[in-house]
Amino acid sequence: MDDAARSFLFDLLNTASPSGFEVLGQRIWANYMRSVVPSVESDHYGNTWATLQGQAGENGPKLMLEAHADEIGFMVNQITEGGYLRVVRIGGSDRAIARGRRVRVIGSKGEVPGVIGNTAIHIREKKDDDAPEWHELFVDIGASKPKDVAAKGIRVGHPAVYSCEPDMLAKHRLVGRALDNRIGGYVISQVVKKLGMMEKRPFATINAVNAVQEEIGGNGAKMVTYRLQPSVAIVIDVTHATDTPGINKDKHGTVKLGAGPSITHGTANHPKVVSRLMDVAKKEGISLQHEASSRFTGTDTDDVFVSKMGIPSALVSLPMRYMHSPIEMVDIYDVERCIELLTAFAYSITSEDDFRVEI
Repeated sequence: MDDAARSFLFDLLNTASPSGFEVLGQRIWANYMRSVVPSVESDHYGNTWATLQGQAGENGPKLMLEAHADEIGFMVNQITEGGYLRVVRIGGSDRAIARGRRVRVIGSKGEVPGVIGNTAIHIREKKDDDAPEWHELFVDIGASKPKDVAAKGIRVGHPAVYSCEPDMLAKHRLVGRALDNRIGGYVISQVVKKLGMMEKRPFATINAVNAVQEEIGGNGAKMVTYRLQPSVAIVIDVTHATDTPGINKDKHGTVKLGAGPSITHGTANHPKVVSRLMDVAKKEGISLQHEASSRFTGTDTDDVFVSKMGIPSALVSLPMRYMHSPIEMVDIYDVERCIELLTAFAYSITSEDDFRVEI
């Protein structure tokens, strides 16, 4: 990761983009992609994609590399007479870790800092030691009455995210908010950048897609897949690393941080696409981890593969510790191997590939 790529990634991570409010982060991603390829487009809800034309041209195969741009967060639900903000969650935010955290509320006049209140342990009732319900949490932005809140440009319906900057722990461990799945948007940007710099373009045209609203139902993936109609799709997301204390591997499987990207088998994952990924990884000397999907993947893959008559699809995941928290952690080694894998996969597609299952 060079200095320019690192700066781009950190800009992405620092920019608040909760589900339904992704525009600020999408502008960062789009501006970077415009320096990589000439064609960057978006739709009504903010799905954004960059296109690298392949050797086969417009009538050739199309590979969609998809990540989601949104993150979990909160939304102002009520403003109290004392000037506090009551909030509801956006996506899978964890109320058990919310108290005592700094937040940023994205209002009409820009970002407003605040804190989620936490009663001191000295005077807290024993019953309050349990995780609070969402309606029990409140955000303090230094206001004393609703008029003060309005003066800061805050109203019901404005979103908020945790306030914490990304950082490196040791040489290869990146920690921060919104790595799920801003790291996926970074990966596909670097794949397209590498492909565009090669002397020989891939045969297939590449659509690198940063989709909205994954955390609340995969809505963006549905829209953009229907529009682009790819021949084959790879979704890039994060998965749970199970190598920390307290996780039952018998229940959740074994995935290690730093042991390479993970591919998923079953459900939305097309056997031939998965097999191609494995073949490419073996040829390139890229170590892979494996996961089972018995009912659904819980990612945009579930919404991509069912579009129209079916899109041959597969999920490639980056191992992550502490998902859906302000201290999400990934290993740069896994990120780099994922970029290598997807770059090589793009080059593996030829005119003979339709990934049809023969019966």
